[in-house]
Amino acid sequence: MQKRRIAIAAAVLVGAVTLAACGSDSKDSGGSPTAPADNKPAASSVSWPAPADASARVKAAGLPMLGEEGQVLHIHSHLDVYVDGKVVTVPAEIGVDLVKQQISPLHTHDTSGIVHVESPVKADFTLGQFMTEWNVPISKDALGPLKTGSGKELHVYVNGKEQTGDPTSLKLGAHDEIAVVYGAASDKVQVPTSYKWPQGL
Repeated sequence: MQKRRIAIAAAVLVGAVTLAACGSDSKDSGGSPTAPADNKPAASSVSWPAPADASARVKAAGLPMLGEEGQVLHIHSHLDVYVDGKVVTVPAEIGVDLVKQQISPLHTHDTSGIVHVESPVKADFTLGQFMTEWNVPISKDALGPLKTGSGKELHVYVNGKEQTGDPTSLKLGAHDEIAVVYGAASDKVQVPTSYKWPQGL
């Protein structure tokens, strides 16, 4: 069943790429931050695609690859990333190896920013693990290749509340809205406080 689900996810991804190539204006409708659509920042020119070798990145995050999604722990968080006041897309298929037909307990299916935690064992999963899988490591002073200093800052929020300490250890909680914001203090970002979850999630 899971192999079929991954195969279907691959077909959906190919279809989305085809629509984009045809100039479609359709966007993922899996849900949205609570901010009105016309207040959403523009898309960033920064693009961090899903890694080509998902299995290697999952291993780097200290997580296993599974033959199917686990069901002992099954929750979802939502991630928004902003760079210089603009939205960076969280790509589809982070933590999914379509070639090997394997999947991490921490993964994405689409570009909605929904992070799926589907594990065969109860455990804590962190923002640091997910960002490692994405190959965009985060720390107190860096987001991927982007460093703080010279007027640039990095802030992490959960449900609209700024977090202190090491962002790598931030636990992903059920229906948490996580926002990672990098840029100058003058960059205006309306940090979402919640996410409109699709029915069933």
